[in-house]
Amino acid sequence: MATNYASAGDVLELTAPSGGVVSGVGYLVGSAFVIALGSAAQTEKFRGQRVGKFRLPKATHATDKAFAEGEQVFWDPAEARLDKTGATHIPVGYVESAAASTADTCVVVLTGVATAVVGAG
Repeated sequence: MATNYASAGDVLELTAPSGGVVSGVGYLVGSAFVIALGSAAQTEKFRGQRVGKFRLPKATHATDKAFAEGEQVFWDPAEARLDKTGATHIPVGYVESAAASTADTCVVVLTGVATAVVGAG
């Protein structure tokens, strides 16, 4: 193994943003989207999982918020939930299995790719 190897990189040690973090909730820290593995107060260090499968809250609607299997999904930082797209939404992964428009959660596969805001939707 290379002498400069640090770790696998699936879990990052980050500084909790304003308001702190709550275990199991998604956060954007710089360009990294992570799920907090524990709660921490603002400016404290916390561990964030950047890849893997997580059941997360999603946007709901009577007709237009169904997610198809394999569909790319985006994090809505203002609402702390997954959505289809939007002016301030961040691409984070794809849906493992279909979720009805009225479902309030779905399983998403986080890709761990650096994030960027997508165009208005």
